[in-house]
Amino acid sequence: MNTKGRQMRRPMIALAALAIAVAACGGGDGGDTTAATTTTAAATGDATNGLALFNGTCIACHGEGGVGVEGLGKPFVNSEFIGGMSDADLVAFVTVGRDTSDPENTTGVAMPAKGGNPALTEADLYDIVAYLRTLQG
Repeated sequence: MNTKGRQMRRPMIALAALAIAVAACGGGDGGDTTAATTTTAAATGDATNGLALFNGTCIACHGEGGVGVEGLGKPFVNSEFIGGMSDADLVAFVTVGRDTSDPENTTGVAMPAKGGNPALTEADLYDIVAYLRTLQG
């Protein structure tokens, strides 16, 4: 084979090796992992920004460091509620809040949608959730 032919083959071999490596690192069960990968990527928040957003919105009811405020907001530190939900479920919950008529409302105080801050975007909420994850033991 001439030099030009070998030069053309090298990228093809490298590409084939890369494709095999990517396939080997796939989902494990052979199923379609596209949705899970997309959800995980979308659900990744920035905990540092989340702390700033928490301090600007959530701190009034849930206290500094998420320790809770008696009669207002539940504590977030080592919370079974937070620990038992996915990031997407927590974002969905915070997006709508919890009314006092909800049977699971144990404080008797409504949690407004987005903590009363309609300016919070979905990305902001994921950042807040990322911060809340840091409070879980």
